[in-house]
Amino acid sequence: MIEENRLFPVFFKLNRLHVLVVGGGNIGHEKVNAMVQNCPEATITVVATWFLPEMETLAHEYHSITLLQKEFSCGDLLGKDLVIAATSDRELNHSIWEKAKCSKVLINVADTPELCDFYLGSIVQKGNLKIAISTNGKSPTVAKRLKQVLQEAIPDGLDEVLNKLQVIRDKLKGDFSEKVKQLNKITEVLVQDKDADKA
Repeated sequence: MIEENRLFPVFFKLNRLHVLVVGGGNIGHEKVNAMVQNCPEATITVVATWFLPEMETLAHEYHSITLLQKEFSCGDLLGKDLVIAATSDRELNHSIWEKAKCSKVLINVADTPELCDFYLGSIVQKGNLKIAISTNGKSPTVAKRLKQVLQEAIPDGLDEVLNKLQVIRDKLKGDFSEKVKQLNKITEVLVQDKDADKA
């Protein structure tokens, strides 16, 4: 039987959540940078015994990032909504996972899919359009390649279309199903068969 990707995609409003990242090295920096690139107001606490200079630079640039130079402890989980274990120490990562599970906090353990409640996928963004790509933890490299393809394939002007459609949506009359019907008719042009246009 072929294994299916049963992940349910969600988009977190990181400005309303508090994220704990354990690890101040390359992995931690990559995760923190990805979060603030998507949400500059993300509230992130990074706990580590040392920090890359690039992590310190990020913390100076984004004031919602707090760096705590210390060893991880259970108390670090208090008030946190999400945890990312981003150390190169597998035993420590496993310990963080155990404590997060006991505290009922969702956790991502870098490079260990079986210990992840969620994944940080590759992201394609064109203005307000954001597409997350998941390979179910099988191949981040494939996800990165697909990101490149989509980034080039999606026209830059699509954000202008989204903004205009929002104005139209706000002006439409009727109940929800009627609005959906009208918007589907307006956006039909986006999926028309190009060969049909040539005929």
